[in-house]
Amino acid sequence: METLIPIINRLQEVFLTVGAEIIQLPQIVVVGSQSSGKSSVLESLVGRDFLPRGSGIVTRRPLVLQLVNIDLSYLQFIPEPIYLKIFSPHVLNLTLVDLPGITKVPVGDQPEDIEAQVQEMILSFISNPNSLILSVSPANSDLATSDALKLAREVDPDGRRTLLVVSKLDLMDAGTDALEVLLGRVIPVRLGIVGVVNRSQHDINTQKSIEDTARDEQAFLQRHYPSLASRCGSRYLARTLSRLLMHHIRDCLPELKRRVTVLSAQYQARLSSYGQPVEDHSSTLLQIVTKFASDYCNTIEGTATHIQTSELCGGARICYIFHETFGRTLQSIDPLGGLTELDILTAIRNATGPRPALFVPEISFELLVKRQIKRLEEPSLRCVELVHEELQRIIQHCSSYSTQELLRFPKLHDSIVEVVTSLLRKRLPITNDMVHNLVQIELAYINTKHPDFTDAAQVSASVNSQQVILPQLKAHGLQDGDKCWMNEKVAEEKAPVAGFSSPVKGQAINLLDTAVPVSRKLSAREQRDCEVIQRLIKCYFLIVRKSIQDSVPKTVMHFLVNFVKERLQSELVGQLYKQNLLQGLLIESQDTAQQRSEVAQMLEALQKASNIISEIRETHLW
Repeated sequence: METLIPIINRLQEVFLTVGAEIIQLPQIVVVGSQSSGKSSVLESLVGRDFLPRGSGIVTRRPLVLQLVNIDLSYLQFIPEPIYLKIFSPHVLNLTLVDLPGITKVPVGDQPEDIEAQVQEMILSFISNPNSLILSVSPANSDLATSDALKLAREVDPDGRRTLLVVSKLDLMDAGTDALEVLLGRVIPVRLGIVGVVNRSQHDINTQKSIEDTARDEQAFLQRHYPSLASRCGSRYLARTLSRLLMHHIRDCLPELKRRVTVLSAQYQARLSSYGQPVEDHSSTLLQIVTKFASDYCNTIEGTATHIQTSELCGGARICYIFHETFGRTLQSIDPLGGLTELDILTAIRNATGPRPALFVPEISFELLVKRQIKRLEEPSLRCVELVHEELQRIIQHCSSYSTQELLRFPKLHDSIVEVVTSLLRKRLPITNDMVHNLVQIELAYINTKHPDFTDAAQVSASVNSQQVILPQLKAHGLQDGDKCWMNEKVAEEKAPVAGFSSPVKGQAINLLDTAVPVSRKLSAREQRDCEVIQRLIKCYFLIVRKSIQDSVPKTVMHFLVNFVKERLQSELVGQLYKQNLLQGLLIESQDTAQQRSEVAQMLEALQKASNIISEIRETHLW
């Protein structure tokens, strides 16, 4: 089991350059307040002076410290940024992380929030469930106020990962000792409590060796704590830490192996999504263009791989525009909307010229029904606009969910969007013209013989009957049944003009200079004529509306949607597949290249980690 710590050290080296936070490796994190003796404890474990010293916070970044036991007779330091690997025949295999000392008040050039920064850094390390916490607290202070223990309790309330080191045993007040603390009767800690004696500042100034310090430490423990001397001191601490770390690694190893396996699969998938660097530009361009065109057409047909569930998209939205938006808009148009009875009567009179009409002229019907049919053109053109907007939205939809190959090349992406947008822009006026022509075709010929124009025959029969009766009345005199009609005509002739009083006898007035009244009560015949025209207009308008509602979607599909679907790929190839454009279009974005490199490095690290872990046999664990 002694091989487990070197294996973890090798894993730390693997993840050093790509970020160790992705894998939470087992390690020992050293926590303590300033001047708690933390640096002295670490140096006693190493057996050499190597940590920087000074006033205030000297350690400003985490220091990963690896101790490697070797059989060579020399000591080798390999310094790297926040990483130190020490080889020595006098150390046990250990991995330690030295953190800045906990501080309360900023000193010198320290930031105002120095306390919060340091605590946040410490918590980020000791929150790792795979970390053991080496909490250092001086014996000459109250453990109940120990900041190191307080932080440890926050992340390890049961104390299962915490080992307490009571430093500076030799600096306690005369007549006092730390026996109760070392026995765990003051603050119990699951992993144990180890007391140590640190080098004083005088020892450091006089360059007292670590070996001499260790001997003096053991002598002090034998004198003051004879019953605990074998379970205290720096050497015992080193052995304890090594043992705890090995057992902890053994417990963490199964989850570590699973984590490495899962991450390897994830990063392999990410690396595959970025694709390989482009070698054959022609083939790559054709592949991307074909994939985009296929995705675009499939989105219209409803067979795309990425189907949205939050809103209508593609062909479904076009169908909604045709049958819901456009259809309901046409249905909401009143056939007689904006047409008053006075408008109808004026049209009838204008169509007869100077001759009084005996029956309703057909030309008045044509004039009025054309006016109503024109109202169908605006919603028809709006339908074309809505479909055009949806075809534009499909471009972005396909860009978002299309192959990662397209997202790798921003210039190619922008060029594809530009080509499709240009194609749609060219087809829009053509489609508008065709829809405009549909309405113009209806206006060009009012087909009163349309098989669905049933009311026309009835109205014509009524008019014809009037044409036959009138000559008979003139030839044979009036009949009793016609008195109502005659009385109506006589009353109209005798009635004064609306809005004016009867002229005074002997006073002449010029009615030609008098304004036509805006509204008046229609006579019975005028009312009948208006009703006839209204019935004809409504009947014929409904016929035309039904035709427009059917023909506009067909026109839009043929001249816009289907045309774009059929010509999209050939248009993209024709515009983009040019030798002078290939190199420029297939330039990767800086982000993609960087991400591929980072993912490749991480995948390589994970594969190395997997190989290192696979070296462990079951016999190593027990």
